[in-house]
Amino acid sequence: MREQANIAIDLADVILFMTDIRQGVTASDMEIATMLRHAQKPIILVCNKSDKFGEPPAEIYEFYNLGIGEPHAISTANAIGIGDLLDEIYDKLPPKSETEEDNEKIKVAIIGKPNVGKSSLLNRILGEERSIVSDVAGTTRDAIDSEYTNQFGEYVLIDTAGLRKKSKVNESIEKFSIMRTLLAIDRADVCLVLIDATEGVTDQDAKILGEAHERGKGIILVVNKWDEIEKDEKTMKEFEKNIYNKISYATYAPILFISAKTGQRVQKLFELINQVNSQNALRVSTSVVNEVINEAISVVQPPSDKGKRLKIFYGTQASTRPPTFVIFVNNKELFHFSYQRYLMNCFRNNFGLQGTPVRLIIREKNKKDASSI
Repeated sequence: MREQANIAIDLADVILFMTDIRQGVTASDMEIATMLRHAQKPIILVCNKSDKFGEPPAEIYEFYNLGIGEPHAISTANAIGIGDLLDEIYDKLPPKSETEEDNEKIKVAIIGKPNVGKSSLLNRILGEERSIVSDVAGTTRDAIDSEYTNQFGEYVLIDTAGLRKKSKVNESIEKFSIMRTLLAIDRADVCLVLIDATEGVTDQDAKILGEAHERGKGIILVVNKWDEIEKDEKTMKEFEKNIYNKISYATYAPILFISAKTGQRVQKLFELINQVNSQNALRVSTSVVNEVINEAISVVQPPSDKGKRLKIFYGTQASTRPPTFVIFVNNKELFHFSYQRYLMNCFRNNFGLQGTPVRLIIREKNKKDASSI
């Protein structure tokens, strides 16, 4: 905890030093104050549990002995003094630099069920104890951002709390952790979905993967703790087959077998992250999209029903992240799911689209409009 506190101090723009006005100045407060004075960062001394309205209690003057500035009396329970504290924080924040741009950095969320090795992987990559690593499941309660640069590029790594089954979510803090994890997925460009090699892919793994899939994120399946598995020449292929059988809707996601503990194949992640990120952001010209559609139609004729046959007039890419294609047809009801999947596979075979979901939007075009195309 002390190591993580030191890292937080190094990264902070403003530090809030929280104390308990009822307890008065303790030996721990004096020790922390000494550490903060060496930090050379803006510090705001906060005396919590000052629960009465009006003038702050006389006990507050004892906190001047800490030597880090004027104490601010607040009550988090009764929302007293919070507005003034926010004003003080705002005044001490450094001016935002116009050159601060992280749009070029790939945001990578490390997600998975509790105790699968998310924080261990982050610490292995960074080479420091940025996240608390413990055998107790669910140690990480919040999403933690870490900037990282290597020969492959610039990244923002987001370590997240593990997603538990809803039946096991009893504490409000756990619900908050789940909410923050889902927000981290929303912010990410690429999600590393960690799977415990000693347990194999579970229903909970599939649920977590589904959250990233539904949000259209680039996805890499990372099988951790591979060093703990007894292997032969068939083990890896069999494991891949079992994973894809369990998550048949996401067979587009590449699989990488690693060990966060030993560092095995960890550096290979970044080439894969770059590839998946570029595929998730891929844009294809309308002419190329229609070439693929015409070729697909010539190989497998569109389905028909009761004498009516599906006609695909043309298609175009509407957006990226994930790649989304709008297909104009004569009748949406005739565009069966099986043919949609066939067309998506044709797009994947021609455009790559490794590691990313693909969306199809089907729109009808009436005969009058179709004749003018």
